[in-house]
Formats: sequence, structure tokens, C-alpha cells
Amino acid sequence: MLTELFLSFFRIGAFTIGGGAAMVPLMEAEIVNRKQWLSREEFLDIFAVSQATPGLMAGNMSSHIGYKVAGIKGAIVATLGTVLPSLVCILAIAIFFRIFRDNRWVEAAFRGIRPAVVALIALPVFSMARSAKVTWHNVWIPVLSTLLIWLLGVSPVWIIVISGTCGYLYGRYKRQTGK
Repeated sequence: MLTELFLSFFRIGAFTIGGGAAMVPLMEAEIVNRKQWLSREEFLDIFAVSQATPGLMAGNMSSHIGYKVAGIKGAIVATLGTVLPSLVCILAIAIFFRIFRDNRWVEAAFRGIRPAVVALIALPVFSMARSAKVTWHNVWIPVLSTLLIWLLGVSPVWIIVISGTCGYLYGRYKRQTGK
């Protein structure tokens, strides 16, 4: 199991360009859909906790998923599998960067990769919205939260505290009224 866990996360780490957010759809496809090690709801919970935990999101997700699947050894193996490809690439780039820095082919490749990375980051937003049961009736909550953070510079911490408080109060209201 540990070998399979390492190889799964190594593949995810090796074939993802764009950082932790770009890894999320690949992790979901591998862990939830293909291997069925976690349910979609468990994956969504781990995603939320990983964003709130200090450190790299991909490393946090890997360690949480690895722990859930195979305990402490699983957490270590999954995290190593995720970060090892990036570490090797960064070391290679650092060694050879001077040689290829002004190469027009390298510049063109990076210009082409950027839009694909945006798509990879946008994809989990829609997938997770479905899992989080965002509908046309409550879509205003993430839209308003995004606008408050982006346009007015409101701290995400305040958004979480206010949303959590409102959700709690709404739940109490629904329970009391029986609706």
C-alpha cells in the first residue's frame, strides 16, 4: 500500500505544473475517482483543512490523505511522493538556468503553459462547488466572499468567521422553525 501511495502521489507531483492548486483535480481524479481511497466529501474536507493549515497546500493535502489511507507512514510517503519531483526539477533548473535563460523556445513554452495552468486551477472550483452543494440559491455567498477579499481587501479570516457564524445561526433558525 505504501508503494502504491508513493507512486500515485509521485505521478501527481511529476505531471503537475502550477503548484498545489493545480494538483487538486489530479489528486481528486486519482484518490477519489480512480483508487476510491476517499469519498468526495472526505476529499473536500481535507482540501478545506489543507488550506487552513500553514505550509504548502499540496504537501498538506498529501500528508492528510496519506494519513487517512495508511497512517503516519502513509502521510510521510505521500508527502515525499508529492514534493520529490518538484525538488528535483527545481534543482535541475537552478543548475541549468543560466544556459537556457534567454532561449526563445523556453520562453515560448512557458507562455503556452500559463493558460493551461489557469484552467487547471479553475477546474477544481467547479468540481468542489458541486461537492459543497453550491446552487443558484446560495452562489451569492462564494461570489460575495471573493469580491470582498479581492476588491475591498477583507481578510479571508473575517470571511470564514462571519460565514461560520451566519451558517450556525441559520442552522439554529431552521431547527427551531422546523423548515
